[in-house]
Amino acid sequence: MRSPILPLALRVALGAVFIYAAIPKIADPVAFAGSVAAYRILPYFWSYLTAAVLPFLELVCGVLLICGIRVRSGALIIGMLNLVFMVALASAMIRGLDIDCGCFRQDGSKTAPWVALVRDALFLLMTAVVLRHERLQARCPLPQSAPPPPVGE
Repeated sequence: MRSPILPLALRVALGAVFIYAAIPKIADPVAFAGSVAAYRILPYFWSYLTAAVLPFLELVCGVLLICGIRVRSGALIIGMLNLVFMVALASAMIRGLDIDCGCFRQDGSKTAPWVALVRDALFLLMTAVVLRHERLQARCPLPQSAPPPPVGE
């Protein structure tokens, strides 16, 4: 029998990371919209729409993962977000853009794009472990202990 400790720890850590990432973006959506616009991928309006929606999506998915509710849905969305983040970062690196990833803070020192890319790859790996565990749980749930026999029988 496999221990659920590692997938549980990864699920909670991943949820905490995405909650932590969402909070400064929610607090300063204009600065986050500037970070999104710096990638030069989306039209101006879509940068603001992304900045308005994405942090709340990250927050909700993080809460779902930590609470153990709709884990598969939350992890799938986080996995897809990480893939999108990785493509956007790679695109910025290829085009030679000197930008901050905009992941955790909206001002201050910049995170090198390759560091953010490696970090997102690690988050994607964590997501894969969580999803694999959820799939295995759905196929073969852990045995439940039998209820005690009624008293007097």
